Amino acid sequence: MGQWNRFLAPYKQAVDELKIKFKGMRSQFENDNTNSPIEFVTGRVKPLASIYDKTLEKGIAFEPSEKLAHQLQDIAGIRMMCQFVGDIETVVALLKQRKDLRIVEEKDYISNEKQSGYRSYHVIVEYPVQTINGEELILAEIQIRTLAMNFWASIEHSLNYKYKGVFPEEIKNRLQRAAEAAFQLDEEMSQIRDEIQEAQAYFTEFKESPGTHFLSDREGGRAER
Repeated sequence: MGQWNRFLAPYKQAVDELKIKFKGMRSQFENDNTNSPIEFVTGRVKPLASIYDKTLEKGIAFEPSEKLAHQLQDIAGIRMMCQFVGDIETVVALLKQRKDLRIVEEKDYISNEKQSGYRSYHVIVEYPVQTINGEELILAEIQIRTLAMNFWASIEHSLNYKYKGVFPEEIKNRLQRAAEAAFQLDEEMSQIRDEIQEAQAYFTEFKESPGTHFLSDREGGRAER
């Protein structure tokens, strides 16, 4: 395990640093009183069991190596969630402006969704990690999607493990219909984006204004001034 720990350490560092930086982007929008295209950010290093499955799929040795680092571009993974489909384009543009990473590949599964119905925007970046032995360039996958897309993808991911990628026809059809319904929800919300953001701004202002306090459900669930 020692060699794997050493191999994965820079990936963990990359995930930790990128999460902090991308959350900082969201805070900057809030500090400017501007609607942030980023709802929240998560990240993870791919577990060894998942790395093993990928090596079997790609026919490469399950051992720390430059070849494995090059073939598996998502060992370091970041997810950036957006409220609206249009925000995804904004986030991609922000990533392209950054000087601390280099985009090496883009995969648009929103305009060109997968057959399963999966939608998301993937960006593969090269990110420099500073270690005691010098700089290491780490490949990381950034997935940018709406909350609705993420909900569907999380369910599909769980079912994929259960059925090992071979879905019963009924489940496959239901997933495809659910994916389309989720996208239609995103489209509808985009149509009333201005109203939603105005309501959210009003709620935030009301919640934070002096003299306003909110009672819990057990206390009556009503806001009083």
